[in-house]
Amino acid sequence: MKNAAPQKPSPENPHVTLISPTSPMAPATHGGRAKCLQRLVRLDLPVPQTVALSFDAVHGIAAGELPDVAAVVASFRDSALLCVRPSSEDPDWGGPGSILNIGMNDARFVELSDRIGAEAAASLYMRFVQSYAVHVARLDPDMFDDIDEAGQAGLTTALAAYEDEAEEPFPQDPADQLREVLRSMARAWEGTTARLLRQARGAPADAGLGLVVQEMTLLGLGQGECGSGVLQLVDSVTGLPQITGRYLSQSQGREALENKGHSLFLTRDPRGPSLEELAPEAFCDLKAHAELMRHKLRAEMQVEFTLENGAVHILDGVRVERSPRAAVRIAVRLAEDGIIPRQEALMRVDPHSLSELLHRQVAPEAPRDRIGSGIAASPGAATGRIVFSAAEAQASAARDEACILVRRETAPEDIRGMHAAVAVLTERGGMTSHAAVIGRGLGLPCVVGAARMKFQMKRKVLVAEDGRTFRAGDIITIDGTHGEILAGSPEMIEPVMDDSFQTFMSWADDARDIDVRANADTPDDATTARNFAAQGIGLVRTEHMFFEEDRLTPMREMIFADSAPDREASLAVLLPMQRKDFTELFRIMEGMPVCIRLFDPPLHEFLPTNRAGLRDLAEALDLPISDVTRRVEAMGEYNPMLGMRGVRLGITVPEIYDMQARAIFEATLDASRVGAPVVPEIMLPLVSAKREVEILRARIDAVAAAVRAERGAEFTYRLGVMVETPRACLRADEIAAHAHFLSFGTNDLTQMAYGLSRDDAGRFMSDYVHQGVFTEDPFHVLDIEGVGELVAVGVERGRQARSNVTLSICGEHGGNPESIQFCRALGMSYVSCSPFRVPVARLAAAQLAIRDRLGENL
Repeated sequence: MKNAAPQKPSPENPHVTLISPTSPMAPATHGGRAKCLQRLVRLDLPVPQTVALSFDAVHGIAAGELPDVAAVVASFRDSALLCVRPSSEDPDWGGPGSILNIGMNDARFVELSDRIGAEAAASLYMRFVQSYAVHVARLDPDMFDDIDEAGQAGLTTALAAYEDEAEEPFPQDPADQLREVLRSMARAWEGTTARLLRQARGAPADAGLGLVVQEMTLLGLGQGECGSGVLQLVDSVTGLPQITGRYLSQSQGREALENKGHSLFLTRDPRGPSLEELAPEAFCDLKAHAELMRHKLRAEMQVEFTLENGAVHILDGVRVERSPRAAVRIAVRLAEDGIIPRQEALMRVDPHSLSELLHRQVAPEAPRDRIGSGIAASPGAATGRIVFSAAEAQASAARDEACILVRRETAPEDIRGMHAAVAVLTERGGMTSHAAVIGRGLGLPCVVGAARMKFQMKRKVLVAEDGRTFRAGDIITIDGTHGEILAGSPEMIEPVMDDSFQTFMSWADDARDIDVRANADTPDDATTARNFAAQGIGLVRTEHMFFEEDRLTPMREMIFADSAPDREASLAVLLPMQRKDFTELFRIMEGMPVCIRLFDPPLHEFLPTNRAGLRDLAEALDLPISDVTRRVEAMGEYNPMLGMRGVRLGITVPEIYDMQARAIFEATLDASRVGAPVVPEIMLPLVSAKREVEILRARIDAVAAAVRAERGAEFTYRLGVMVETPRACLRADEIAAHAHFLSFGTNDLTQMAYGLSRDDAGRFMSDYVHQGVFTEDPFHVLDIEGVGELVAVGVERGRQARSNVTLSICGEHGGNPESIQFCRALGMSYVSCSPFRVPVARLAAAQLAIRDRLGENL
């Protein structure tokens, strides 16, 4: 454009074009608003004449290369007032605010005073002066605060204040006014602050902005019924059919929404007057226009309109804002009405947003008294009284009082307290910390890594980021969806899984081509997984079954036993309990696979750490407390996550795995008495070498043979390996030769590949992501380049050794849409994730399959 003649608007000009049915424009060149207006023109709706400026034109304006602005003004009727609105490619990316009433000047004021009255004309002029001063001339908005006069007197004062502050009279030439408005909006878009804001909303750094210059044929002010408003055919929160919006007489733009105290309802309403009663013909026209837009634009649209002497004019149409529950209902209704195909309906809902449908949430309009923030580890919101220990949480639950469990970080011994609490808050931790993983499994709102708050555990005090103090018993709210801690009890909205949701998810299941299982540790977890249509259980963490009160003591006795027979005696107490657990899981998941991971954590996690706990254990074992303390200290490890756990424990203390294998096989036969035969899957954790698998497979086979002989019944089982060490990936060919399946445990694999503690990473991960060290938290989104390469190597080598080996992922990445794409590309059979993330994974898998079949341009 440089050194070229200024461009004039014409229907054929790709950069400064009169919007007509055939104008050359697209959302990627002129923005969504310009393209939508063209579609409305094609529908022959009453849209005022509009000129659209392309991204390139606006970029040129910011650089000082202006189009022929006088020609733009000449495109409209003589003395017409104009407005300029932003038109970005995606409306969520934002943009500078609209400027109305361009062209208003002293001469126009006199003319309009005769036509619509001096007060209305003064109001129009005053609004433009204030808007121009603040958003174009960049003057201090406080300069208008002392103007008390109304009408022409107030206008005179405002014009004088402008001249005094700007040191020049208010511009009178409409072309000069428009030129400065265009320059200001273009430069605002390309400024550093605006760029950072839109990048935070997901826009690329170089995203373009278009502008539309629209004739204000209608002023919204004047004789007869004049005004402005918005109308839509659905409720934005529920998605149910309902005419919603507002109308305000003698107003412009979106003032009806900003001034609800004086605006009218649209339909008849006992609470006050309505547009339907005031202007029934205009109301009928608006409904017809909105319905036409819904069918032809294939979306629920919000119509921005004005009335001029009772006649309707359409200024704009934008997709209705929608909550996640509304998004699902709207997509289903559009598909059921034949407006869009089912596959497109599936593509219109963000998989991540489904989490909000499955949990209580803070109401969108509720006041939020934020006292802290952390990592949004498990979605949903809950209100309760602060407690600082698992025992206090259980006591609170016994009194039927909702409580929030506050810990520095949770450990397996806190599980009973987590079950009793309605939400969890921790000072430390990340997306795969203990609190996060268990919280997601239980559907428990959880915020972890709230390190900017002070956790004074001995004093039982929680200090907010702003210094406020909260003590045990005080009421707070945990918003695990947004990672915020709130004071008090804001209004909540309840989860909804209605017929629309069920229909929507059934369409997703028809479309996807990868199975989705759930990680479930208890019968309650399994029931939740079944309710969410999981196709089996991909991971049962058996260690969580040992923390119940009646199991912890025999477990500790086993740990303290000095010989194999003593260990077996203690484990014999646990055997029927484990058998009952597994039988319940098999029956709940009848006909579906259940993959049981054998005992994984280091034994010290089952031992007490405080004086009171050591005393109780000494009494239970009938030993001096000094002996108990010494034994507990001797079992400590410098780095227990890399110590004697998983298969290492199974090989050195084989009685544990023997007991668990027997419990699984006996439960298999018990559950198979009714219904389809059970084929359990047994998974060995933390494998690094094929010899580990050989040793444990021999022992498990021996247990299976013994149970067959004792029961006089046959059964089969599948043995697999949880691949969670880098060496297991590299030696997957050797390991797969002895296993039916390989399931990649990406939580620990990420931890070991990075040399990064998944429990402590939350302290600095946000800084790393912000500074671009990592593009995403690798515990949240699978690191395709590093950890993903290890997984790909494991998949390739595993298949080389055993072509029919079943491959899957059972880390928390299994519920992440971006990670599921990687798993599909490798040809995995299924992903497994927390029960409440199963719907997310089902929809994400469906969308990936649809994209593969139909391409990206849906």
